[in-house]
Amino acid sequence: MSEPFDLIVIGGGVNGAGIARDAAGRGGKVLLLEARDLASGTSSASTKLVHGGLRYLEYYEFALVREALTEREILWNIAPHVIRPMRFVLPWKPHSRPRWMLRLGLFLYDHLGRHTKLPGAKGIELRDHPAGRPLDPAILHGFEYSDGWVDDARLVVLNALDAAERGADIRTHTPALAARREGELWAVETSAGVFHGRGLVNAGGPGADEVSRLAGQEPRFALRRVRGSHIVTRKLFDHPYAYIFQLPDTRICFAIPYEGEFTLIGTTDRDHDGSLTHVEASGDEIAYLCEAASLYFARPVTPADVVWTYSGVRALVDDGSGRPEAATRGYRLPISEAAEGAPLLEVYGGKITSYRHLSEAAVDLLAQRIPALSSRPAWTAQSPLPGGDFPEDGQPRLIASLSARYPFLSDADAARIARAYGTRAERWLGSAADWGDLGRHFGHGLSEAEIRYLREEEWATTAEDVLWRRSKLGLHMSEAERAAVKAFIGA
Repeated sequence: MSEPFDLIVIGGGVNGAGIARDAAGRGGKVLLLEARDLASGTSSASTKLVHGGLRYLEYYEFALVREALTEREILWNIAPHVIRPMRFVLPWKPHSRPRWMLRLGLFLYDHLGRHTKLPGAKGIELRDHPAGRPLDPAILHGFEYSDGWVDDARLVVLNALDAAERGADIRTHTPALAARREGELWAVETSAGVFHGRGLVNAGGPGADEVSRLAGQEPRFALRRVRGSHIVTRKLFDHPYAYIFQLPDTRICFAIPYEGEFTLIGTTDRDHDGSLTHVEASGDEIAYLCEAASLYFARPVTPADVVWTYSGVRALVDDGSGRPEAATRGYRLPISEAAEGAPLLEVYGGKITSYRHLSEAAVDLLAQRIPALSSRPAWTAQSPLPGGDFPEDGQPRLIASLSARYPFLSDADAARIARAYGTRAERWLGSAADWGDLGRHFGHGLSEAEIRYLREEEWATTAEDVLWRRSKLGLHMSEAERAAVKAFIGA
């Protein structure tokens, strides 16, 4: 038997990739196993926000909000290419939550975290504000506050990339079939053979209970699978603000500028008992989101306006809440007792904003049992993710420098490439003087050189990986252009 891994992580979502990165950076020999593509489930189907969770204050989740607000600042610092600040407008209607309650909530939101770089909340008059123009003119008052935008799937890939560059073995399309303890090790059976590790992490997300059972364990916590669906329309407004709408059923809904030409609207909270592989928005969810947006926008939004939808299943710890939206977004990290043998750490719950802190806490626990992980202290809060080695507010300068070096790029191309790859864009742009130097051009700024880079460096194996996770270019392309990409990749 070859030298065992110090840690085997099952699950290539944001938590699994984050734990693999943290552990590899502490000196551990790490293997990450993902059954499909990185971020192929929930971690590419979020509302694309790094945020404290303003609505969680209503459920007295103060510790959760404080953690998320603190992490929001850290993540912006280590990944300023895929994360950027965004101002949100909260329009107020007389029959929604009282204005005093919103002022108090926003005051707490501004002061619970340790943020010093984002502007605070303020009241606004919508008739004098750019965000007021697309709204129902009867809506006169509102509030404005700060949160952050994130390219969720790229965040996962960058964590996996950093883990690999620190020595981790990242294996996609390699499902774990069974796991068992053999002496002081875990033996994990896969389609690629049996791997041995001194510790095992179950980062299966909404399938974490299934991973527990394949390891011969009963799940430590009951999971509540909640489906969050989103719709995308052609852009409904032409300004940089996002909206957060209060709905009659007490839920909230976001309307966010998306991919330059579109508006993203979401999300729903529906209990989900179907497949975790094929998750789709139902017709009534699409109608619900259209109706939610139509309560605020002057021009009604209808299902005919929807150009794309996506859905993900959140893995929430089942705390007995009656409504899905009230279930806690907190997480649990149970670890097996030392008397049981090689440690098994399981991840239940969590949200994308807290993934780094969750990962750090998980590796802290494992380091008490796996000596190789104790050789270096926690480190991920200060170390940028690949391509993120520039100041938080440096994204505009990065885009400008990319445009200057590669003048054949359109403004939209330069912005997309800088926001995806940061300072690493030149790794595949190289010394190109025009599009011809990058090989075949598939449309909307996607070149043969970029596809080859994604396949060779970022584990992309299919057109879907390239068009819908490593990028969102599939949204911009015609059916014929998408088919050409698929034919070129061969899958």
